[in-house]
Amino acid sequence: MSGRGEKISIWAVEMLVATAEEGAITAAARRLGVSASAVSQQITALEAALGAELVDRSARPFALTAAGRAFLPHAEAMLDELAKGRAGVGLADPAGLRSFRLGMIEDFEAEVTPLLLASMGVELTACRFLLETGPSHRLAAQLEARALDMVVAAELDGAGEGLERHPLLTEPFIAVWPEGQVEAELPLLHYSQRTVMGRQIAAHLARAGAAPGHRFEIDSTPAILAMVAAGQGWSILTPTGVLHGKRQGVALAPLPGEALTRRIVLSARAGAMGEMPGAVAARLRGLLAERIVAPARAEAAWLAGRLRIED
Repeated sequence: MSGRGEKISIWAVEMLVATAEEGAITAAARRLGVSASAVSQQITALEAALGAELVDRSARPFALTAAGRAFLPHAEAMLDELAKGRAGVGLADPAGLRSFRLGMIEDFEAEVTPLLLASMGVELTACRFLLETGPSHRLAAQLEARALDMVVAAELDGAGEGLERHPLLTEPFIAVWPEGQVEAELPLLHYSQRTVMGRQIAAHLARAGAAPGHRFEIDSTPAILAMVAAGQGWSILTPTGVLHGKRQGVALAPLPGEALTRRIVLSARAGAMGEMPGAVAARLRGLLAERIVAPARAEAAWLAGRLRIED
């Protein structure tokens, strides 16, 4: 590979980084929404431009060559600089920003997310919006992999290296009972421990020395609320989760014992989006105050001071 006369494509660089992060060409193709052959072709073109083999095609599992490992930090820096450039375009001329990739926890998808996107759409008239909803740990992984520009999710322990974080909301975990049966002898409907939230709840119960029996472990807040409303048990959720589920026939109560809270933050790669993350966070705080905090406090006045906007 001579590399003379060849041009380096940012698209090829992104494919190499995605392949290195995913550990397989097929996984990188899924992430980028292209075929595996397209990824292979772009990496081959990048190797030709650099005059070196970057991928060890004989290795199982996937591995970069020494040249690939040496080039990878520079490839990542290229993508970071590109993200900064895109953000700079958006700040200088909001109507000129072409794409914006946002990850949001599912609890906000009905009350907050549509309003945020609608207001941004008025300003970013030429922008194509990509919205990804899901659990916090999955969104955090996509941000780390550069598949998203910003993520609004629960703050995770150990997260934050290379990220800027803008606090939005602190909320308590609460007990949710069938209406008229608060503190009745009912089984716990546990939020799935495959999720960060489920593990946080389980750890809290263990610290308190409580081990309520449970037959059901569910990763869907609406499904849990439906079962609670039907009298099948009680659960531990958050005010945003209950509002998202929009389920009648349930009663909210403070969680007994030591308080358990989570913090919702907006995260972006540090410096990659200029002032845009701070601006989006400010807009979100207003929406959260209006659409989440005020309705929840109206339903349960004891949430005052526990469910609050973070500046």
